[in-house]
Amino acid sequence: MIKVSNKKSISRLAWRSLTANRNRNVIAILAIMLTTLLFTALFTIALSINHAYQQANFRQVGGYAHGGFKYLTESQFHELKDDPLIRAYGQRRFVGMPSDAPFNKAHVEVSYSDKREAKWMFADPSEGQLPNEGTQEAATDTRVLSLLGIEPKQGARFELTFEVDGKETTEAFILSGWWEYDEAVVASHVLIPESRAEEIFERLDTRGEDGMTGTYHMDVMLGSSLHIERDLNAILERHGYQSDRGAEGNYIAIGVNWGYTGAKLAENIDPMTGLMIVLLLIIIMFTGYLIIYNVFRISVTTDVRFYGLLKTVGASGRQLKRMVRRQALLLSAVGIPLGFLIGYVVGVLLTPVMLKHLNGVSNQALTINPLIFICASVFSLGTVLLSCARPGRMAARVSPVEAVRYTESSSGRGSVSIRKRKGKLSLASMARANLGRSRSKTIITVISLSLAVVLLNLAVTFTNGFDMNKYLSDMVADFVVGDDDYFQVGGSLWNKDMEVTEEVIAGIRKRGGIEQDGRIYGQTSTVLEFVSEDFYRSKWGYWNDEATLDAMVNHLERLPDGRLGDQAQLYGMERSPLDKLTVVEGDISKLYEAGSRYIAAVYSVDDYGNAVISSHWARLGDVITLRYVEELEYYNPDTGEVYDPDLIPATESVYARPLIYQDKQYEVAALVGVPHSLSYRYYGPDEFVLNAETFIQDTGTNAIMQYSFDTTDAAEGAIEAFLSDYTTTAQADYDYESKQTYAEEFESFRSMFLLLGGVLCAVIGLVGVLNFLNAVLTGILARKREFAVLQSIGMTGQQLKGMLVWEGLYYTLGAIGLSLVICALSAPLVGPALSSMFWFFTYHFTLLPVLYVAPLFALLGVILPLLVYRKLARQTIVERLRDMEGS
Repeated sequence: MIKVSNKKSISRLAWRSLTANRNRNVIAILAIMLTTLLFTALFTIALSINHAYQQANFRQVGGYAHGGFKYLTESQFHELKDDPLIRAYGQRRFVGMPSDAPFNKAHVEVSYSDKREAKWMFADPSEGQLPNEGTQEAATDTRVLSLLGIEPKQGARFELTFEVDGKETTEAFILSGWWEYDEAVVASHVLIPESRAEEIFERLDTRGEDGMTGTYHMDVMLGSSLHIERDLNAILERHGYQSDRGAEGNYIAIGVNWGYTGAKLAENIDPMTGLMIVLLLIIIMFTGYLIIYNVFRISVTTDVRFYGLLKTVGASGRQLKRMVRRQALLLSAVGIPLGFLIGYVVGVLLTPVMLKHLNGVSNQALTINPLIFICASVFSLGTVLLSCARPGRMAARVSPVEAVRYTESSSGRGSVSIRKRKGKLSLASMARANLGRSRSKTIITVISLSLAVVLLNLAVTFTNGFDMNKYLSDMVADFVVGDDDYFQVGGSLWNKDMEVTEEVIAGIRKRGGIEQDGRIYGQTSTVLEFVSEDFYRSKWGYWNDEATLDAMVNHLERLPDGRLGDQAQLYGMERSPLDKLTVVEGDISKLYEAGSRYIAAVYSVDDYGNAVISSHWARLGDVITLRYVEELEYYNPDTGEVYDPDLIPATESVYARPLIYQDKQYEVAALVGVPHSLSYRYYGPDEFVLNAETFIQDTGTNAIMQYSFDTTDAAEGAIEAFLSDYTTTAQADYDYESKQTYAEEFESFRSMFLLLGGVLCAVIGLVGVLNFLNAVLTGILARKREFAVLQSIGMTGQQLKGMLVWEGLYYTLGAIGLSLVICALSAPLVGPALSSMFWFFTYHFTLLPVLYVAPLFALLGVILPLLVYRKLARQTIVERLRDMEGS
């Protein structure tokens, strides 16, 4: 073959060919724009939610530093701070915490922090400044000032009473600066100069017996947030330290900021979550691929003679592929920017709506993030190039001879327009045969339409499967009332000072509207169980290394049969809370009888109600012994010396062992799970449940940990309002939880997914309809001459419209049929997959969304072909024949 220098000519022809088909170009640009819109909107929403979610996490963590080193000595702090892996560091020293009113419901820490650390932990004054060294100044947030009754004003004086290493002190301060209180932040801070902290330590003669007061805490920023724990351990190892608790002399505790979603995703991504993300991106790419591919495939088949003629003048197959690709890129140059613009606007509008449904996530606007457009352009352009690859190969394979003889019907066996056919010829059979001419186009259009219907059915199935009863299973009573510290995340372990008084219960009962109620009594004395050494090591080995476990085992009381005495934790429950336990095995009713000698062993239960058998040693029917300790003896394990409880030396190792005790036996009547809302709300010792009267009798204590009750539907709202006021004014030391709060959270969560699924289905549905319009439009335009011939030999316009309507109905009803088949066949896979994503999901098979959409699709199949034909019918039969002859 003789090579011809025709690059400019080919380029000019490609441009003219592109501009000559304006209708097709508009559809292609719309397809590319919608695909880009989908990617841009989703990336905008995803990155915006991730940004806001991270900020919410940081506020719960207490800062946005990557991680930190805890409880350092001064020399360790100076040794680690210059490590090359540390990009920046901030310093903090804890001084103390107030606990009495008005701070009994607020977590407030008094400490010294440098400027960088203050900024990282959201304690950077928005008014005024941090305190200066050598002064009595302090900076804090508006919540602390409000609780103290102090007006935010620079130079205002206030006093604060707090404990420093177990010693109470009252200090006077001058306000140097303040910042707005953020409800999402767990702790409030009162920041003082380091010189003032040192003065307090010296005056109170603190020795840091709590292991925290006065030590150095160093937060750090690393080069990346992807491997925080690995980098922190590498820093320690380089300096001869380790974060292993068993390390003696060289142990340093580390903290990893779990708020960084990238780090969590990189290290702990769930396979199902990863698969769902990949599938979502594939669906979007496939949706865009269907229409863009269809546009270019129809473009190539329509212009097949044009490509054949180009080959006769020397164009190579590679040049023709390049021509198709260049047309795709030119169309992308218009469609992608439009998609960016509209997609970003859609994303920005939808993000606040999504964030509104995420409790604890603040509605913060995200500035234009380049990553949104980079990711969207990569996926969009990739989809475009992938879509035009096969049509480009089709153009490259065209031969001049085949091109001259090519018609759309030559690729199929279904034409009945001219051929003879046995039997009666109907409009429906002609329409069916016409669709068979280009089966690939028909199949792609039907799949594109059905994809939107399948996704709609999936979205409805998903959101309707959110089971509120499952979601509220952990909040098993309408209301739970307890001490305010009982509900505090990271608050004190439950103790007698946190008991609910009968006076408070009487005040609530007096309000009326209570259907059933019950007390849960908490343990305030020492109780021991006896377990095998293997079980003890398996349980406590999760938090301790082998060396530490050996030391723990050596200092435990051991029975002659080898069992070890370990701490146990008991509940005393009245009838109502007993009935709310998750019974794994056995009969809980045996605990109803007052003074019964039955007991229930508490097992860990996952979100799906399955017991973790390894979480407890007691089995159904076992007769177990619990040791109630009335008096402990304190001794030195190395010397054997016994100490007076009031004169225990702080510098020596001291252990306790039972001196006076009673052993009592029980039969295990049930294995149960205790819902979080009824529990101690922390983990550790093995737990058992007793009847309330038996508990009081055997433990000798009657401290009520919480009071839970159910109300009538009519009284629920009134009691919610009553408790809100009651625990704020009359009983300010108490707080409550309600099922209504959790129900609102559930509905908000469900609405978010319904909205997101609806938007996704709407856009993908629009792409499907556009593909259908494209198929109808190009099909009719390509057959202008054929229709003119049919009408010239007697076919009426009404018959032609009837045939086109049948074609449209075959497309749309075929899509509905395919959707029904896909939904039915995928049900065995979809159900378990969705159930594994959320523990409160209950799968219900349904095809109703598909059936509801069917009439709408049928209407679409009728209207669109008629609208397109209306445009075609503006030309006379003669004009259409002349146009085709001229072409």
